[in-house]
Amino acid sequence: MTVGELVRELGLEVLVAGDLEADVHGGYCADLLSEVLAHAAKGDIWITHQKHLNVVAVAKLKEIGAVVLVRGLRPPQEVTDRARAEGVTILVSPTSAFETAGRIHRALFP
Repeated sequence: MTVGELVRELGLEVLVAGDLEADVHGGYCADLLSEVLAHAAKGDIWITHQKHLNVVAVAKLKEIGAVVLVRGLRPPQEVTDRARAEGVTILVSPTSAFETAGRIHRALFP
């Protein structure tokens, strides 16, 4: 499944469209950047409450498929600008991290 297909299936909002054709292989749900650095894999969807510049840096470094901000959280303009410049996709889900993770898991592994 691609990021774009996941967006359409789950009705996620695209704040920054990096590569919507990127393949999604799994997901990772964490707010600690060190956890994501240590355990997330290339192509994962990263589900988080964090919305600062370091999220973009970690997502770029780990080649994350997309960052999903939960509970309708929105990052500052400087974060979306940096994500756009770096090609990092940022999505928004209106639901909790728990519900978002469950929905993404069901979509990826029916």
